[in-house]
Amino acid sequence: MIKSLRKAPPAARRQFLETLARTAFGVSILPVVDDWFTNRAEASAIPAPAKKADHVIYLFMNGAMSHIDTLDPKPENEAGGETKAIQTTVPGLFIGSHLPLLATQMNRFAVIRSMTTETGAHEQGVYLMRTSYQEIGSIRHPFMGAWLSHVSGKLNKDLPGSVIVGGANRHPGQGYLPADVAPAPVADPRLGLQNTTGPKYLDERNFQARQRLTGKFEAEFRSKYSNTEVHAYLDYYREAVRLLKSKDLEAFNINKEDEKVRNAYGANRIGQGCLLARRLVEKKVRFVEVEYGSWDHHNDLYTANSIVQKTAQLDQALTTLLSDLQERGLLEKTLVVLGTEFGRTPKINQNAGRDHHPAAFSCLLAGAGIKGGQVIGGTDAEGKSVTDAPCYPQDLNASIAHACGLPIEKEFTSPSGRPFHIAHKGQPVAGLFS
Repeated sequence: MIKSLRKAPPAARRQFLETLARTAFGVSILPVVDDWFTNRAEASAIPAPAKKADHVIYLFMNGAMSHIDTLDPKPENEAGGETKAIQTTVPGLFIGSHLPLLATQMNRFAVIRSMTTETGAHEQGVYLMRTSYQEIGSIRHPFMGAWLSHVSGKLNKDLPGSVIVGGANRHPGQGYLPADVAPAPVADPRLGLQNTTGPKYLDERNFQARQRLTGKFEAEFRSKYSNTEVHAYLDYYREAVRLLKSKDLEAFNINKEDEKVRNAYGANRIGQGCLLARRLVEKKVRFVEVEYGSWDHHNDLYTANSIVQKTAQLDQALTTLLSDLQERGLLEKTLVVLGTEFGRTPKINQNAGRDHHPAAFSCLLAGAGIKGGQVIGGTDAEGKSVTDAPCYPQDLNASIAHACGLPIEKEFTSPSGRPFHIAHKGQPVAGLFS
């Protein structure tokens, strides 16, 4: 029956699903089903973006950022809480009152208000957002930065193809892809890449001698166990040595920036993380993920050190990043993404916070190939359910891949022989690209 349904035309499948929903639940899901099939029918005809993204800066708000208090405000009812809606530079488009600076940048970005998922647990939700796949014990899937390096190659041979700023713990990284596309971890943007200077007693001549000696010790092992994993490790080691010797290593040191610039981004982790991301993109790093955590606001949502402080820091950092990229001529070739693993409940709980809500949340995209000044999809009056153009994590990743010119239809095979796609079964979001 399922196979027959897949082969049926979209109208027949829509009618079947609507009938099933009415029978089982007493409701009609026609709007959602209609958009679901329409989006996928249109997705196959989505043209390549006018400007392909050479780089991606992905700001990940770990902990589930409240859509209602940021990009999808609901001030007309109790669900809106203390957040009001403010007019952006695009007439008729409003975002949350905690983001006044971003409201002045609306013409540069697109908001997807119809993000949705079935995963309401943080760890699993974060993994799905990063990889497009459910987390399982038998395999680790690559994140988007590894895919970009693997398929498109590096633009700077001396620097890593991707960098993770904060949040490297339990990150899927390169997954089953070769070790040479593994991301470089930076725990704290203010400290940069650690352990990059050798001891004073070890000059270049002695270092070269030690490398030759190590090579002799390992020669027998390499000849006996010559396989993909061994060669990948050697490649990774050689790349690490090349990085340590590169003049571009200073890109990781944000203290090289003028104090005015550092202050413009904000003296906090997200601000300095965005500044580091811009510096790395300038040096042609393909993909930079900046994690900014602690959005899990079950309690005291509107206190000074909760969402009020976090949105203020995000507002300043992202606004400065977009303007800085634009002024340096980098925005047209850099895709900027703001994402989170799921949303928060419309209902304020008894502890003055919001709980987990995977059914609806929001994200933001700007830069290369993105048609700015628009909102895609929507939710109901309370922000509880998606009402049109549902977008799943796989679709968001397919959109990122499409912007970068990656082949989302191509089948890749893991070392275990299993077939995979870059964004699983996701499709680019129709209307997102200019």
